[in-house]
Amino acid sequence: MSETVAAIHAEFTKLRCVRSTFVALLLFVPISVLIAALGGWSAKSALESDNPGLRADFTPQQAGLDGILYGQLALIVFAVLIVTSEYGSGMMRVSLLAVPRRGRLYAAKMVVTAAAAACVAIPVTVVSYLVTQLALGSHGVSISASGVPRALAGAVVYLTLMSLFAASTAAMARSAIVPLAVLLPMVLAGTQILSVIGATKEVARYFPDRVGMEMLTVNSPDAYMGFAVLVVWTVVALACGYLRHRRWDV
Repeated sequence: MSETVAAIHAEFTKLRCVRSTFVALLLFVPISVLIAALGGWSAKSALESDNPGLRADFTPQQAGLDGILYGQLALIVFAVLIVTSEYGSGMMRVSLLAVPRRGRLYAAKMVVTAAAAACVAIPVTVVSYLVTQLALGSHGVSISASGVPRALAGAVVYLTLMSLFAASTAAMARSAIVPLAVLLPMVLAGTQILSVIGATKEVARYFPDRVGMEMLTVNSPDAYMGFAVLVVWTVVALACGYLRHRRWDV
């Protein structure tokens, strides 16, 4: 057990010392909060001017969660870099000398990824919601409004699971290029586009980011289904990442 704790501590130290990884993690904060503020101000202006451009399903409760959907792009970059930076620099050989058991090293990386993502997601999710409501002014609603606490908790879990999914995908690729080229477009617009095309609509709704969105949707009846499916995606990715990490040379 002490060796596992030491491995986790070493991974936390690497996180603080590798600038690109640490900066990517920190970028989640300003991106989420800034988008939350801009979204709130934009919605307020639209509401007060009866702008028809405001989406029909707009609610202040749901608007408070929009910021982190863009902020998660930074978390995905962070999760990919925390794994691939060592392959690119050759430091993975050094890490394996310090922690010869590959399973322990892989587990330590995933624990640190999940812990770091959750630690920033908890305060940022709450702050982003409050910033949106503040920007909405008189149109804003309380953080204790019906369905909001569950959606906020779901957002934290969603961000943590997506970070693990990204990190394990990076472990499979052993390169930042492929996972970032796939995951960033997918989360930004890819699955949303596929979800409105008849031939791919049913399949796209079970992609990790799309099904996970149910966890962030206020009063969604499919929130727990979304959680279960995203857990399956994450567990499968973690297992595949581990097999790749264990069997391939560095």
